[in-house]
Amino acid sequence: MNIKTKDVQNQYQGCIHTPQLWLKDTVLGLEQFEFSKMDDTIFNEVLPVNLRLGKRVERFVGNELKQNDTIEILLENMQIQDGKRTVGELDCILKQDDTPIHLEVIYKFYLFDECVGTTEIEHWIGPNRNDTLVKKLTKLKEKQLPLLYSEHTKPILEDLKLNAVDIKQFVYFKAQLFVPYTSEIPEFKLLNRHCLAGFYIHLSEIGKFTDCKFYIPSKLNWLMAIQTQVTWLNFDSFSGQINTLIHEKKAPLCWLKRPNGTFEKFFVVWWS
Repeated sequence: MNIKTKDVQNQYQGCIHTPQLWLKDTVLGLEQFEFSKMDDTIFNEVLPVNLRLGKRVERFVGNELKQNDTIEILLENMQIQDGKRTVGELDCILKQDDTPIHLEVIYKFYLFDECVGTTEIEHWIGPNRNDTLVKKLTKLKEKQLPLLYSEHTKPILEDLKLNAVDIKQFVYFKAQLFVPYTSEIPEFKLLNRHCLAGFYIHLSEIGKFTDCKFYIPSKLNWLMAIQTQVTWLNFDSFSGQINTLIHEKKAPLCWLKRPNGTFEKFFVVWWS
């Protein structure tokens, strides 16, 4: 298995084993899709090298769904057109035990900042602060899911012999969550605590880790579990690379190897 193929398999395994961001209850009226999972699935498709993380996740989830005998996928990644204008995209239409379902697939990385908003949902933001959980949930509720009922979607559903009013809607929303270093774990009432994946620090705090080793994975490899057989950086090399990224206002996900042999994921952020 070459390194690229191995990376894709590790990304796939990381993706399918990432927990859903919430479980039984709905969040803002959005309900998570549930199906029986198989641990031993592998990913057999060939992906374009430059396929970005979000689209890659959609392919991974599609592969996982196809392994399930109760699920039949009817369409994936269907762009909805108004003439030459694209009005949106349906991630997936499937049947689960003959029930038609419209499914939107989401995979996110969020950091906890209690200074943002006042509720549990509002405190979670993207690593570069240009994305928030509330913004994504609102977009799903107000734009992505209602697209099913658009007049421009109707011909596509007719081809599938489906009527929008008969189709149930779910999200498949997975996430890795990160909290400030050494802070108390926030209370989880709505969201799934098992999504906690690590911590984050400001650039000024990296001096606390001078005796550790580091690795900065590519963004596509943010999906995967920490791989121990990589070329670990010492603190000086890491510090140089991180300073460059932070200067460009990029908040990278990093892997940390402590002297005692334990591993952790963490973000270094440029904002304070």
